[in-house]
Amino acid sequence: MERFPGIPPEAVFKEDLLRGGVAFDPSALSGNEGGEVKPKSYFIFSFDHRTLPELGEAALNRPPEEIVLTGGPYGLRRTVVSVRVNPSSPYRVAPDGEGALALFLDGVRIADVGLPPMPEYYRHPLTNGKSVMEVAPTIQWGYLIYLTVFRVCQYFGAKEECQYCDINHNWRQHKAAGRPYTGVKPVDEVLEALEIIDRHDTDRTSTAYTLTGGAVTSQVGGKDEADFYGQYARAIEERFPGRWIGKVVAQALPKEDVQRFHDYGIRIYHPNYEVWDRRLFELYCPGKERYIGRDEWHRRILDSAEVFGPRNVIPNFVAGVEMARPSGFLTVDEAIASTREGLRFFMSRGITPRFTTWCPEPTTPLGRENPDGAPLEYHLRLLEAYTATLEEYGLTAPPGYGPAGPGRAVFSVSSFMDALPPAPGE
Repeated sequence: MERFPGIPPEAVFKEDLLRGGVAFDPSALSGNEGGEVKPKSYFIFSFDHRTLPELGEAALNRPPEEIVLTGGPYGLRRTVVSVRVNPSSPYRVAPDGEGALALFLDGVRIADVGLPPMPEYYRHPLTNGKSVMEVAPTIQWGYLIYLTVFRVCQYFGAKEECQYCDINHNWRQHKAAGRPYTGVKPVDEVLEALEIIDRHDTDRTSTAYTLTGGAVTSQVGGKDEADFYGQYARAIEERFPGRWIGKVVAQALPKEDVQRFHDYGIRIYHPNYEVWDRRLFELYCPGKERYIGRDEWHRRILDSAEVFGPRNVIPNFVAGVEMARPSGFLTVDEAIASTREGLRFFMSRGITPRFTTWCPEPTTPLGRENPDGAPLEYHLRLLEAYTATLEEYGLTAPPGYGPAGPGRAVFSVSSFMDALPPAPGE
């Protein structure tokens, strides 16, 4: 914080927790779906630093979906952080001397900790007995409904899977543990879960939904990727017109497929470019390089802006893999220079990328080689570069992520929204 006075202290702690994980005292675990705390749903990836069998009690009694930090010696403003469990982390959530939950760093109290309350809609199962949390979990403190309608990826095996991604293993470990983890979610189940959320979310906290899942290189249920994911959007928009902002995370598809997304009712498109550097993209995303290729991927992102408008095309990259051994950049300077080049490529065209802080999951090749992830310095300098590039091109926080600014942001898997200034008038 002394070295980066322009970065909100909330973002410093949040990035450190996201990149390295947090340990939990047993009393801070959620009680699963029968408790008073909203449990971690494992909505697409594990986002843990250990496999389920290695998490101990946290595998049986789930951790919370997110935590919120406030107060403490640094006077932290309200900061929502996605939970990434790491039993060996120097950060630990545990009761203080008076029994209130707090965040400790090497035993030193850092902040008060709030846990997300169990939402009323999680208490009402579907008619077939499935839970809303399994079909339509919410994250970002209830702002976003995360619809992972295809729980595996057709980029499969060492020669195709992205080297930082554990979507396929996450599916396997949940099935091995006997947990419900529906592979392809039927449209009618998704609609029923959304009806329950709509009925019980009386404060209208849920504002957006994201349709996503693994890449479709052939077909699922006789449909290509655009029609497979698009069928859910069409059904949702017909049943709940205008209730939520519709977003889709999918591959960078040809313009005619992207148009179908828009026609189905999607308003924000996330064709994630993962990592900017050409050599690293080819190494880390072998399936995407083989089927589409980096240059074509980028061309399709630019083409999609003609359909959705540049502001509504928001490609993600995985912040930190730039420095992963053995092939990544050796210095923070090199990694930031590369990432900034990608930011300028897109922002100069009105497209605003966003990023997820890399969690080095242990079943992935990059996670095994880099259990500590990228250095905190990289993540803080990325926040500097991101905000500076946004300002350089006269852009503001992308839509569909809730409010910006420290103490206001709810986006939980990186701190880019915490580091941005609030929108005018907020």
